[in-house]
Order: sequence, then C-alpha cells, then structure tokens
Amino acid sequence: MSVFAVVLALIGAERVDRTVAALLGAAVIVSLGVVEQERAASEFIDWNTIGLLAGMMVIVAILDRTGIFEYLAIKSAQWGRARPGRILVILALVTAFLSAFLDNVTTVILMVPVTFLIADALGMSPVPFLLTQVFASNIGGASTLIGDPPNILIGSAAGLSFMDFVVNMAPVVVLSLVPALAFLYFVFRGEFRSDKRARETIEQMDARGAIRDPVLLRRSLIVLSLVIAAFFLHGLLHLEAATIALFGAAGLMLYARANVEEVLREVEWPTLLFFVGLFVLVGGLEVTGFVGRVAELLTGVSDGASVATALVVMWGSGFASAVIDNIPFTATMIPVIQELARAEGLSREQLEPLWWSLAIGADFGGNATLIGASANVVVAGMSERAGQRISFLRFMAYGVPVTLISLAVATPYVALRYYLL
Repeated sequence: MSVFAVVLALIGAERVDRTVAALLGAAVIVSLGVVEQERAASEFIDWNTIGLLAGMMVIVAILDRTGIFEYLAIKSAQWGRARPGRILVILALVTAFLSAFLDNVTTVILMVPVTFLIADALGMSPVPFLLTQVFASNIGGASTLIGDPPNILIGSAAGLSFMDFVVNMAPVVVLSLVPALAFLYFVFRGEFRSDKRARETIEQMDARGAIRDPVLLRRSLIVLSLVIAAFFLHGLLHLEAATIALFGAAGLMLYARANVEEVLREVEWPTLLFFVGLFVLVGGLEVTGFVGRVAELLTGVSDGASVATALVVMWGSGFASAVIDNIPFTATMIPVIQELARAEGLSREQLEPLWWSLAIGADFGGNATLIGASANVVVAGMSERAGQRISFLRFMAYGVPVTLISLAVATPYVALRYYLL
C-alpha cells in the first residue's frame, strides 16, 4: 500500500513522469517479493486491455494518413457553425454515442486527432474539448455491454446480455450526460472565443479535399468495419477484444501495404507501459488484501437486498475506481458480490440491482481522476505528445464534479427503479 501511495503522490505532484513512476513502483513490489514476476505477468497485467489499445492505435495511425480525421474536423466545425460551445457539445454527443458501440478507449483514439484539428482552426486550446469528450466517453460507454471494460467483466460474470445493459444502463446514461455537459459548458464558457475570421475560414474549407488517399481510406474503413462487427459478435466468435483488435491491425498493415516501422512509431508506447506498471501495482494491493478489505467494506450492510446496499456499492465503487482504476477494481468486486449473494441467499432478481450499481459506480467513477479509466490515460498521453499536457490535478478539478453529478443523478434512478417502484 505504501508503494502505491508513493506512486500516486509522485503522479499527483507531477515530479516524475507517470509512466516512470508506475514502472518504478511495479519494479519495487516485484523486487520486494510482494508479487512474483511470473504471477504479475500472467495474472495481474490485463493483456486484453493492452492488446486492444495497441491494435486500435495501429489502425488509427493508418487511418490518420488518409485525411479522414481532417474531413471529420471540418465537417464537425461546419455543423457547429464555428461556435466553440456548440462544437464542444456536438463532439461530446458524438463521442458518447460512439462509445456505446465501440469501447470508449477506441472512441477517444478516433476522436482526439479530430479535436486537435478543430481547436487549431478555432485558435483555441484543445484541452476543454478533450476533457469533455473523455468524460462523455466514460459516461456513454456505460450504456452497453461492450462500451466500457468493467461492463464486459460484469456481463461475463453475471450472465447479462447486450440488451440487458441497454435496457438498464442506457436510461441512466442519458439522464447523467445532460447535466454533466451543462456543467462543462458552464465552466469552460470563459475560454470560448467567437472569431468572425475563423468562422469564415471554416465555412470556406473543402472537406472533400482533405482526403489525401481515397484508396487507403477505403481499405482502412473496410478493416475497421470488420473489427467493429467482430466486437459486436465477440461472444459468438469466442474471441477477446485484444485478439480482434490485433488481428485487424495486422490485417490492415498487410492489406494497406504499410511501412510497419513507421506505423509502430505512432503507437502510444508510454501509455501502454503505464498500464503495465499500474496493473502490477494494483496486483500488489490485491495480494496484500487491501483491495479485498475495501471491497468487503462496501458491502458491509446487513440486508444484501436493500437499497442501502446498492447505493453503498455504487458510491463506494465510484470513489474506489477513481483511485484504483475501474478495471481491476471491478474484477475484485465481482467475487465479493457473488459471495454476498450466497451468504444472503439472494435470487437472481435481487442480485441484479447490485450488478447495475457496480457498473454505474465503476464506469462513472472512472471520470474522477486521470488513472480512473483507461480512456483518461490514453487521452492524456496523446495530448502530451501533441504538446498539450493535462496534469493530474487539472483533470481532477473537472472530473470530480462530473463524477459527483453523475452519481447524484444515478442515486434516485437506482432507488426508484429497483426498490421503490
């Protein structure tokens, strides 16, 4: 626990690069024997997440060469009539929608390049747009089985289908997204500048002319469409998301005859290594029993079928996911809830509200800090490479209020839908 706390402090104080801090912390706990190296590699590092990220980064790197992101940037700016506030909302809604059908990490990888181009055309910092999109992505991704990694874990453990998630999670996502976007629009309004010259420039831009390589674009979109379809059908195909993404990445490099070395230079290696270190650190918390004790406290309510238990799970998961990362925390909470069900003799109908509470808390809580969700780290890494650094504390300044707003909206939703009506 002390090593993890030191790493968090170093990241928060921005004294050490977050990738270096995470890898150093992971090396320390392995060296001390808290976690064996073999166990860290085989059990604690989520290679499905790493592979998914790497594969989609390769696909996006090739897509970027076609000019499709410039095309989308111009179209988005023109739809928003070059008004920054309107564009911020449009991009957030598009991101939330895409995150429901792609995973949220893939969505932000696709949207970040668009955002930089739009901000540059408007003569504004891209940070307000980036933060709004990543928050919208984490909220929107909660609405489906495949939208957010914690949902995939919960769906598999609880036997919940794609439609189960849509029916139960989509309403609370819509209810939460509206006030969250209103808050972000309000706090960023001082950075919006309406420039007549920029508006005229954007209106005169040729979106079609931005497409540099139509043949490569067609090939890339074919492969991307197949990858997305495979994500929808991953249960029938019996393939993990990482396998699908890496298959698509390798297939696209072959189909597009891409220069492998040039493409791999575009992969966010610091981000991937940060995840490796973070997973090992959280594995250390699991081995020492810290995460388990926290998880048990969240369900320490006498009546497992009560609304109090559901709200404790939701709010507790929200706070814990902000610190621990929602993927490994969700993986730890799943057996705790299953044990609670056995101990209390809960039926499937009585247990389901706890699964939805866990999903809401983990997905929404991931917005609170930079390390709370995978998409946050990806956006921060891509932004830093472009010269627009998003600090840990700055992310929290906006992420914590968005998380509190989302969970506050979800509280009456869970209470009324599953217990009081």
